[in-house]
Amino acid sequence: MHSRRALLYMPGDNWQMITKSITLGVDSICMDMEDGAAVNKKAEARATIAKALQELDFGKSEKLARINSVGSGWERDDIEAVLPYHPDGIVIPKVESFGHVEWASKIIEAAELKYGWPINSIGILAGVETAKGILNLKEIAAHPRLASRAIIFGGEDFAASVGATRTKDAIELLYARQAVIVACAANDLQAIDIVAIDYKDLEALRIESEFGARLGFVGKQIIHPAQVEPVQTAFTPNAEAIVNAKRIVETFAASQKEGRGAYSLDGKMIDMPLLKNAQKVLERANAAGK
Repeated sequence: MHSRRALLYMPGDNWQMITKSITLGVDSICMDMEDGAAVNKKAEARATIAKALQELDFGKSEKLARINSVGSGWERDDIEAVLPYHPDGIVIPKVESFGHVEWASKIIEAAELKYGWPINSIGILAGVETAKGILNLKEIAAHPRLASRAIIFGGEDFAASVGATRTKDAIELLYARQAVIVACAANDLQAIDIVAIDYKDLEALRIESEFGARLGFVGKQIIHPAQVEPVQTAFTPNAEAIVNAKRIVETFAASQKEGRGAYSLDGKMIDMPLLKNAQKVLERANAAGK
């Protein structure tokens, strides 16, 4: 499973920003035809992203393209412009139903068959950012084209869709954020957290990122190069967490061999839920190359 600790959006029509993004060591680069491209720049964004996919070496960064939402009138031109150059995934914003994912999945599968690529070699990452999307998470998250990919939660659009006032502590988003995490956990998907719009306030970003990681998100959307390092750090288990997780995994195995169930380690009772949590810590560390 690809590490998606930091998912960086780049305006699809900005060649300079896209070429800069591949030097940042970011986990995922999402070239944007939706909000990041003005109405009169949509065609330019399509052409620029196609050129980037053909000409640039993204290294270990996942290369994604975000189309406009299904029903916008731009979505088909967007997806058909970039698919021939095999992005790693298509990001669909404002997904509200299984059908929105299925529409894109059929077009992607046709391209995979046409070009002789493995089926499901191009994934879909679903942006869920409306009240209807949150209510339909169960069906959306179960779509096979999302397998091992991600759901991206859009906080600003969600707040607008329910009439909430955005606050710094984001308490108004908590129910929806947790709903995304639960749907992802139930379907073995990665949950990607909200954007911190004030990209200059790195301390607020650190706090928000650490809170998101504690909730169960595995990564965060970012919009500026300065946000890369704080977000990657927050979503990477530190050395102490890795050591503790390894000890739990090792001692649990030994305890099972001795026929014991729960046991004590450093004054704490260790049982199956704590083992599973430790295994998840090690999975995240491994995905981050630690």
